[in-house]
Amino acid sequence: IYEFTMGVDGSKVKGRYTYVYVYENNQWKIAHHHSSIMPERIAIATAITEDEVRGLFSLWNDALATEDSSKVADRYAKAGVLLPTVSDIPRTDYNSIKDYFD
Repeated sequence: IYEFTMGVDGSKVKGRYTYVYVYENNQWKIAHHHSSIMPERIAIATAITEDEVRGLFSLWNDALATEDSSKVADRYAKAGVLLPTVSDIPRTDYNSIKDYFD
């Protein structure tokens, strides 16, 4: 645990970090580094309602009902990931998500 300064407003917060190392060229190298604020310091966002969840599902389901793969793929974020039901290939970009629904 350590303290760092937030770049936005200069406030001091407690954080934690994780490193994953690999042995490469006779040296230990950082393969992954993650640093984040301690969870108890994170302001909890307001949860969406069940009606909002149902509404978001309806947007996806309505796009699916059009049988237009572009409309379905448009429902996914730019960096969205689809782990499909009837394929063992993860879809990680617009074109591969669209392809799955073609």
